[in-house]
Amino acid sequence: MRHSALPTLLSSLTAGALFLAPLAAQAETIRFATPQWPGATVKSEVTRQLVESLGYTATLQEASSSIILGAMASGDLDINMALWRPSQSGMLDPRLESGELIELTENIEDARFQLAVPGFVWEAGVRSMADLAEHGERFSHTFYGIEPGNVGNELMQEAIDDDTYGLNGWRVVASSEAGMMSQVETSITDEEWIAFLGWEPHWMNIDFEIRYLEDPENLWGDASSVSTVVAADFVERHPNLTRLLEQIVLPIEVQDAWVYDYSRRNVPLEEVASQWLADNPDVVLGWLEGVTSADGEQDAADRYHDTY
Repeated sequence: MRHSALPTLLSSLTAGALFLAPLAAQAETIRFATPQWPGATVKSEVTRQLVESLGYTATLQEASSSIILGAMASGDLDINMALWRPSQSGMLDPRLESGELIELTENIEDARFQLAVPGFVWEAGVRSMADLAEHGERFSHTFYGIEPGNVGNELMQEAIDDDTYGLNGWRVVASSEAGMMSQVETSITDEEWIAFLGWEPHWMNIDFEIRYLEDPENLWGDASSVSTVVAADFVERHPNLTRLLEQIVLPIEVQDAWVYDYSRRNVPLEEVASQWLADNPDVVLGWLEGVTSADGEQDAADRYHDTY
C-alpha cells in the first residue's frame, strides 16, 4: 500500500516535464553506438565525453553496423558516427529515404576504404587491381579481409565471382581486424606479398608503408566519406546536440593518431579521449560554437573550460 501514490506522482512528473524541455533533455540518456572499429570507437567516445561535460548522460554501445541501424530506426539508439560511403550506402540510403534516420554531416576529411598492398609490392609494379591477376601466385590468389559480412569483403568476393580484373579462382579470407592486421604485419616483416582490405583513418597508415590500389572499374565507388547519422526524432528532441554533431568534423590525421594510441599503444579508451579533449581546446571550441549546456543556462565553451 505504501506505493499507492506512485502512479499519480509519475503522472505529475510527466506532465511537468512538458514545460521543462531543457531539464527533460538533460535527464534523457544520449545513446551512442559504434561498430567495433578502433577509429569509430575513439571518435564516439570523444564525443560521448564531450556531451557528458555539457551535463547530459551518455552511453556508448558496440555492435555491427546493421544491428545499430535497425536499433536506431526502432528508437533504441540515437547516434552512429561511423557510416562509410559509398561502401555502406546500400544499407543506409533506404532508411534515410523512409525517414527512419537523418544524415547530419561528413565527420572525417579524406577517408579511404579499398584494397591495399605493402609499399614494396607497389614498387614492384602492382599499382592497380588490374595488375593482380598477373602476380596471382605471389599473392597465393588470396585477399585478406575483416569480419564476415563486411562490405569490403563482399566487394572483393564480387570481383572474384564476376571475374573482374581476371580474379576468378581467388579467395577472400575473413578474419577479425586484429587477425588481418597480424597477417599484414607478418607479411610486411617477411617481405611477402599480400593484398588486404585497407582504410584510413587507421594506425596501419602510420606504422606501415602501404599503398592503395587503383580501381579502373570503380568497384569501390567514388571517394570515401564517413557520416554522422541520428535517429529520425533526434533533431527535434535535441537541437542543441544536433548543432554540436553537425560541427564535429576532423582531419583524418587526428583519427589516425587516436587509433594508433588506442589500438597500437593500448592506451585505455577513456584516457585517449579525455587526454585529447584536454590537449586540443582550439579544435573543441570550434565544435562547441553556438552550443549550450544541457540545461541551456551556460555556454558550452565555459562548461568545457570547467571540465578540462
